[in-house]
Amino acid sequence: MKYDVVIIGGGPIGLNCAIEAKKAGLSYVVLEKGVLVNSLYNFPTNMTFFSTSNLLEIGGVPFIAHNDKPTRREALEYFRRVQESWELDIKLYTEVKSMSHNGEVYQVLTTKGTFEAENVVVATGFYDTARKLNIPGEDLKKVKHFYDDPHPYVDQKVLVIGAANSACDVALETFYKGAEVTMAIRESEIYPKVKYWIRPNIENRIKEGSIQAYFNTTVKEIRPHEVVLETPEEEVTLENDFVLAMTGYMPNYQLFESLGIPVSDDEHKIPIHNEDTLETPLPGVYVAGVINSGMQTSKLFIENTRVHSEMIAKSILSKKRSEVSA
Repeated sequence: MKYDVVIIGGGPIGLNCAIEAKKAGLSYVVLEKGVLVNSLYNFPTNMTFFSTSNLLEIGGVPFIAHNDKPTRREALEYFRRVQESWELDIKLYTEVKSMSHNGEVYQVLTTKGTFEAENVVVATGFYDTARKLNIPGEDLKKVKHFYDDPHPYVDQKVLVIGAANSACDVALETFYKGAEVTMAIRESEIYPKVKYWIRPNIENRIKEGSIQAYFNTTVKEIRPHEVVLETPEEEVTLENDFVLAMTGYMPNYQLFESLGIPVSDDEHKIPIHNEDTLETPLPGVYVAGVINSGMQTSKLFIENTRVHSEMIAKSILSKKRSEVSA
């Protein structure tokens, strides 16, 4: 079957693109490499969103949460309801490997066959791809770039790398569950934009010495039972059981390359696209969601990219009308 549009990514924006395609009468399919809203599923189990539930709503489906800011669990339930309400066509556990074009349609090769479409929307987010440290020992099993639950770290010596929201959350939660927590922070202070209810807590724990923090510090090497830190004064070797590298995430540039989507050659590495239509230099290939800001991962969120789906549907419909009139 040839679709009007193939949507790569089954996160909130991918689902919203599917909803807009369905409303516009376009045939579509969503291809998701993991579970439904895979990125949200991989959030920490006890996570609470910074955004309110109404800012996360899509497709006119009400998002009812127990509190003003919903939890991960409530978000997973909400997007399951969205999928069911709209009866969205989503192929889960279907990873996209490459894409080709024969002059008429795009052929999207996946682990479960090839899908053909006149248009392709890439809405893959960035949470699945961690920013690596690129240091010796990073591939050891004790190093985690994704945090789930504090229980494995009870009575363990834990190094948390980073000073933004995720790092502070992880440091506090593991500390309160009985871990001996140390933080390695590149800057001279906790990230200024850390959530207002978290920052005083982490700063007070550091000040009182409950959590030891090394500022202006990088991790030089990770060993099976140690970590080596480079501080302004000296090199420090610490006993260590686990390293939780909360160093942030980035778009899947390997996927962009396999699809043929070019990115800017500056440090932001933004996928090149038309700001009005979100179309890339590949005719009929669009980018949507947080990936549109490249490495500037604190610029775009679900709430300010929901409009992308309408922009793309409008562009596709406009092209189809032009073809008919021609």
